[in-house]
Amino acid sequence: MLDFALSPAASQWTHLVLVWVGFGTLVGLLATVIFPFRRPLGPFFAVATGIVGSTVGLLGLSWLVPDRELDPITPLGFLAATVGAFVLLVLYRIGVALFGKRQGDAEKQ
Repeated sequence: MLDFALSPAASQWTHLVLVWVGFGTLVGLLATVIFPFRRPLGPFFAVATGIVGSTVGLLGLSWLVPDRELDPITPLGFLAATVGAFVLLVLYRIGVALFGKRQGDAEKQ
C-alpha cells in the first residue's frame, strides 16, 4: 500500500485549515439558525460567514482581552465566533436593506 506522508509543516497547516473550515461551518450554521433570512442563502454563504465571523469575533475578543491567549475551540472562543458571525449577518441584512433591490422593484421592471 502506498504511504503518503506530508511534511510536519504541511501537516500542521492542513490540520489548521480543516479545523477552521469545520469550526466555521458549525458557527455559520448556528448563526444562520439564530438569525434566519426569508430566503436561504446557501451552505457556502453559511460556511464563509462562519469562517469570517470566527476571525472577526476572535479578533474582537483578543482586542478586549489582550493578556489572554485565545483558542477558537473553547466555549469562550465558540461564543466569540458566533457573535462575530451574527454581527456579519446583521451587517449583511442592513446592507441589503439599504442598497439591495426590493422584490417589488425587481418585479416592476
